[in-house]
Amino acid sequence: MLRVRIAGTGSYLPERVVTNDEVAKWLDTSDEWIFSHSGIHARHWAAPEETSSTMGIKACEAAMASAGARPEEIGMVFCATSSPDFGTFPATASLIQAALGCRNAGAFDLSAACSGFVYALETARCWLLAHPGMKVLVVGSEVMTRTVDWNDRTVSILFGDGAGAVVLEAAEAPAGVREYHSLHGSDGDGWQAILREGGSRVEPPKVPVGEIAMQPVGFMKMNGRSVFNFAVKKLDEIIRKLCERASIAPEELTRVYAHQANARILEAVAKRVGLPIGRFYMSIAETGNMSAASVPFILDHAVRSGELKDGDLIALSAFGAGLSWGGALTVWPWL
Repeated sequence: MLRVRIAGTGSYLPERVVTNDEVAKWLDTSDEWIFSHSGIHARHWAAPEETSSTMGIKACEAAMASAGARPEEIGMVFCATSSPDFGTFPATASLIQAALGCRNAGAFDLSAACSGFVYALETARCWLLAHPGMKVLVVGSEVMTRTVDWNDRTVSILFGDGAGAVVLEAAEAPAGVREYHSLHGSDGDGWQAILREGGSRVEPPKVPVGEIAMQPVGFMKMNGRSVFNFAVKKLDEIIRKLCERASIAPEELTRVYAHQANARILEAVAKRVGLPIGRFYMSIAETGNMSAASVPFILDHAVRSGELKDGDLIALSAFGAGLSWGGALTVWPWL
């Protein structure tokens, strides 16, 4: 039976590490306060010359090396990002595709905020089943530290920069591999809970003919309490529904790879779904919330550490602005 498998993983973190103690030098906060509210001790900041595309390129190079994939074998590059190199176009995926030399590949960005990688993974899976002769790159890359107001301690302290990527390929799955399950959804009525102003909703300033009207792009805004409640409910629901579709109990899962938004959210989800928190892979203490980059990042680190092994029954889950959510249940590395 033809299925899609994750053939290789890769990730990248900027060199600069910004601890909570460093943040406390300019913000009225402390390591104790930040960690108690989020489970975060530090995050990585992109260097001035680094962007979502440059970090995405490095993550993709690592994933391609892991998969033994050549640039000419890539048929499509999917980039999940909420912090593209350019506010509108060209797509960050196109910059990545060009830098990697994937001359046979199409490329486009997918915007579903922190849920982006999970959405892109499913989109890429479907594309690959229709074009099984090629391989696909799926990358989540974010420079979130440039989207937040660093005078706002309720939002800014949560985010960090980084990238993660996977290479997908179509192959004959071994007999007995469990069926793949996925789900995706959105509650558009909650769009105001997480937003970054800009785009066609913002009226540009009135200027005389001949002058340029620049569209302002604001900082991210978030209703923390609403997002927390939504996230706990949805992540719990995602895991339960996926397990129901697979006719298994949640405790049969080897591991849950969930979006690294806030450790307190994951602790609450674990309690609700009846799993020990140790069943949830956690990197947030040292990386913060990397939005669409968080899920591919933890997958790569789990693979390279030997924690994630072929045959493990795992669940992926994420939520984000929109309000969007998505998840998948699979036997690693088959989709």
